[in-house]
Amino acid sequence: MLKIKTLPVGQLKTNCYIVYDERTLEALIIDPGDDADYIGRIISDFNLSPRKIIATHGHFDHILAVTELKLNYNIPFLIHKADEFLIKNMKSSAKHFIGITTDPPPIANSFFSDNNKIQVGSSTLTVIHTPGHTPGSVCLNFEEGNILFVGDLIFENGAVGRTDFSYSDQKDLNNSISKILKLDKYTTVYCGHGDSFLLKDWKDQQEW
Repeated sequence: MLKIKTLPVGQLKTNCYIVYDERTLEALIIDPGDDADYIGRIISDFNLSPRKIIATHGHFDHILAVTELKLNYNIPFLIHKADEFLIKNMKSSAKHFIGITTDPPPIANSFFSDNNKIQVGSSTLTVIHTPGHTPGSVCLNFEEGNILFVGDLIFENGAVGRTDFSYSDQKDLNNSISKILKLDKYTTVYCGHGDSFLLKDWKDQQEW
């Protein structure tokens, strides 16, 4: 069974998730938005072996710690190709939104597509392409454990991701939400900011 450590990082309190197999201690790092030293300390404390870094989408607050972690653990960084342009804009976006100067943006080692499988120990996560907030937004579904990582697609209390960016699309967002609402209603949703929740509770709040 997968174990999950939730680490709110950076000025925007982005949830970085360390997802690991309790038996093998193999781990994935999802959305390392900042504070690479803190993330590394947790990995060390639990004696984990990171295998990949994954971004649910390309916004700067989900990728600021990627380069340092890539170098520290010599592991690949994966994201959807459609959000590569956002990675390249990381420095200017971080400066604009939170006023900080960052290192150069990370370079993706490979790109995943809809329905790709990502292994961690004996468990498999399935990539679900869920555009709308950004063109390359994805969710990661661990169907066996009813666990879903959604990035900034939806949040607790019925909230949804922003679509007021020039590259966002409300219709795509709605279609993406409809897609994940077909999953088991008792799926636990781990979002990019804030607390986790059950999919059925979000649906009740939205009256979707």
